[in-house]
Amino acid sequence: MTDTLETIDDIKAQLEKKIGQRIELVVDKGRKKTRERRGVLKDTYPAIFIIELNDEVEYERLSFSYTDVLTGIVDITFLDEEDDSDHSNNTQEEA
Repeated sequence: MTDTLETIDDIKAQLEKKIGQRIELVVDKGRKKTRERRGVLKDTYPAIFIIELNDEVEYERLSFSYTDVLTGIVDITFLDEEDDSDHSNNTQEEA
């Protein structure tokens, strides 16, 4: 998340406002390994939040704790519809 959030309650409140939005996650898997995933913030609960992934092959849900965001294990970027359309237009023009 781009904002500096200092408590779990801050993170939870921010995510609750963004339910239904598309996001990009960068998950630190340890030993200099990361995994990038895109999906939709589906729901928030007292200790976790749920992400539905947009994988074409299969439907998948992931859950993370707010502590994962606080400690930097998970980095969240909210995607705007406009950013995606601009990117696809630029890709078509370059081809």
